[in-house]
Amino acid sequence: MSVNSNFHSGNIELIEASDFNNIRLRIPKDTNSEFFQWFHFALQGCQDQQSRLVFENADEAAYVDGWDNYQAVASYDRKNWFRVPTTYTNGQLVVSFTPTHNNVYIAYFTPYSEERHLDLIASTAIDPRVQQHNLGTTAQGRDISLLKIGSLEANALKIWITARQHPGETMAEWFIEGLLERLLDNAQPIGRQLLASCCFYVVPNMNPDGSALGNLRVNSKGINLNREWLDPSIESSPEVLHVRKLMLDSGVDMYFDVHGDEALPVNFVDGCQGVPKFTDQMAQLEQRFKNAYLKASPDFQIEKGYAPSQFGEANLTVATKWVGNEFGCLAFTIEMPFKDNENLPDEQVGWSAERSKILGADLLTPIYEALQKKFDM
Repeated sequence: MSVNSNFHSGNIELIEASDFNNIRLRIPKDTNSEFFQWFHFALQGCQDQQSRLVFENADEAAYVDGWDNYQAVASYDRKNWFRVPTTYTNGQLVVSFTPTHNNVYIAYFTPYSEERHLDLIASTAIDPRVQQHNLGTTAQGRDISLLKIGSLEANALKIWITARQHPGETMAEWFIEGLLERLLDNAQPIGRQLLASCCFYVVPNMNPDGSALGNLRVNSKGINLNREWLDPSIESSPEVLHVRKLMLDSGVDMYFDVHGDEALPVNFVDGCQGVPKFTDQMAQLEQRFKNAYLKASPDFQIEKGYAPSQFGEANLTVATKWVGNEFGCLAFTIEMPFKDNENLPDEQVGWSAERSKILGADLLTPIYEALQKKFDM
């Protein structure tokens, strides 16, 4: 029996693996940070053995509420992921199941690998409607990739979408994959209409370093990128610095920043209420957008979410708040669960990569509705 995490986004510390019923583990801290919650590793040699994996420091994780009613994910082929029985008791997270194959991967949520990220960029960039740009590099030298999609006319509406500022929130890049597939599908009328009058600026992964290192929340410098938008620096947050610079150059008519939430078992959005330049028009657009998303997807809801003061009143270090305030535009943080959508639960997969993709594809409908209201498309 062995445990291995020496691969992209791998993260675990093995304490002891001498007994199938007591495989003792710890979740390492993020790079240069106190945050931790993401884990991803391979367990080998346990085929047909009832196995009990104990994460001994779960009570010290960044979001302890995230363990309540949480189920870890597992896969034998790294393509099909399913939930495995998981409990949180006496400060320990315990996964108990019997692997049916010799090698099984276990993770906090379905990973989004570097190879899949590169495939997403390359397969999208060959479309003649797409321009690929590398905005700069991270502290460890990885590309910060942007996809510019749609109309190149000067008066085209600028729609910005960023994902994975927090690298362990992998559902965010699955969301982007689903959105891009629908946006570039010629059979989809909303996508065709949007691309005729809009230019999408899409950053599928804002935090490539943190993703590679298996971090939950920070980059390789230990910086939470979603608290850097008021004053980013090339030394600590080049990812935000480069993206923000292009935003200021291009302008922004609509913005979405895609995330995952550890504790809340629903999909929801958080807007710009509380920023200094929030207007009645912005409030009306927010409501129109949410109503349209409700119609587009039964997986979306508005009953649960963050209170207006969740990020601090008018906290302009947060991406959505800074963008909405700077450009006076519709701007939302989109949150998905690590657990399951309690309104439409699925016992086998919970909230999943595939469901994240579908929610991403469905985003195009409320974008279309909101733009019709604001710009009379």
